Amino acid sequence: MTAVHLVVGVAVMALFAAAGLLGAWRWWRVEPSPWFWRLLRAAQAALGVQVVLGGVLLAAGREPSDALHLVYGLLPVAVSFVGEQLRIAAAQTVLDARGLADAQAVGALPEAEQRSVVLAILRRELGAMTLAALFIAGLAIRAGFISGGL
Repeated sequence: MTAVHLVVGVAVMALFAAAGLLGAWRWWRVEPSPWFWRLLRAAQAALGVQVVLGGVLLAAGREPSDALHLVYGLLPVAVSFVGEQLRIAAAQTVLDARGLADAQAVGALPEAEQRSVVLAILRRELGAMTLAALFIAGLAIRAGFISGGL
């Protein structure tokens, strides 16, 4: 079971790092990226599996080599949650910055301005989740070093 926990941990590191790097690239180029979202959701699923495996190991009496391993193991869940909250708030933040009340106000704009608003919202969402992914990748790598797995 420990070996599976290690393999899933490496997958978490790789998936979040890949998502973060792709997201940063696409954010820089101001291009939406369906692949970023697929990688990010796969990384989040792997993180869920990793946390469950860690819980099973703890319940089975396996103690982590260092108490910080638990912190670095659980903090990514909190970071992911905060990132999702920032992503959810992205649309309203962009609308507020442009003095628009809601989606209907965006619909009243000329088509080019509508596209600009949508692109700004997508870029803000991408930026928030990219930062979260990169931070989580760093935490996962640190957890691997603390446990002695890397």
